[in-house]
Amino acid sequence: MDVRAYLQRIKYTGAVAPNAETLRLLQVAHLRAVPFENLSIHSGEPIVLDDWALFEKIVGRRRGGFCYELNGLFAALLRALGFDVAMLSAQVANAEGSFGPDFDHMTLTVTLADRWLVDVGFGDSFLEPLSLNEESPQGHGNNAYWIVREGQFLILMKHANEAEQKSQYRFTLQPYQYSDYAEMCRYHQTSPQSHFTRARICSRATPDGRITLSDRRLITTVDDGRRQERTLTNDEEYATILRDHFGIVITS
Repeated sequence: MDVRAYLQRIKYTGAVAPNAETLRLLQVAHLRAVPFENLSIHSGEPIVLDDWALFEKIVGRRRGGFCYELNGLFAALLRALGFDVAMLSAQVANAEGSFGPDFDHMTLTVTLADRWLVDVGFGDSFLEPLSLNEESPQGHGNNAYWIVREGQFLILMKHANEAEQKSQYRFTLQPYQYSDYAEMCRYHQTSPQSHFTRARICSRATPDGRITLSDRRLITTVDDGRRQERTLTNDEEYATILRDHFGIVITS
């Protein structure tokens, strides 16, 4: 792991001591610098769950990725900095509130004095790590998150307002490794039932909200709830937005 190159990739120049404040700053920096994107799936580029392959893609070629890639490589960075990290299996909630299969999502825990839920690969979700020791809502911007226990599972809940409270995913604290995610990673790359094969997505957090490219729709949201959306006119404009706002140039 070339830690210096990775920290440069996420524009991080702060302290690297393995503590809660460093963890918070690293997650925020990562979410603002490295986009959540599935463009490899739509350009026929196989996704390889291996630290060196992911480093070459995300740091070397300045790309983003989806959960297995982003959280997998972030876990490697955190370990290199001395954090105690575990990769977990999460089942993602659908619109009806039921949960998907095991390994549908990779999330992370970091154990310090407290245990923290860490995630740089779930798109528009919590900006800062969430304490698993905290039972009350933990607020970030206009949203609040909390973690509730239901049987063997911990459930990540999002509260945008009193009328909108929904599950994001559920997980256990059982640690896993890359090979455990291989089948679901392959599914999300190839299955027409996966939402990742249906449309291109590229999204990252900004200091005041989020910018998203959903196929040819450019969507900008800010923390106070304002939203702007426009449709791009052609492939050239799409490539320009991808380069200027996400730092990505697709060469094949």
